[in-house]
Amino acid sequence: MTEVEVIAKLEQVFRDIFDEEELTINNETTAEDIEDWDSLAHINLVVSIEKEFDVKFALGELQTLRNVGDMVDLVIRKSIKE
Repeated sequence: MTEVEVIAKLEQVFRDIFDEEELTINNETTAEDIEDWDSLAHINLVVSIEKEFDVKFALGELQTLRNVGDMVDLVIRKSIKE
């Protein structure tokens, strides 16, 4: 799966979680860029991403993420391994 494909799928997950059809994300997007991104939304986002990509994240992996680009890289790595 390419980075572009992962971002496109992630963007749809973000749109669903934040209920905002016009939401766009990029590699630099962080929680500070999305008004409703709080701790509950974060949990829902992680669970939805795991389901969408059929991967499981370890807590330690999630704690190192700084932005969407880091999530894209993690999804690609996990998709290759699993």
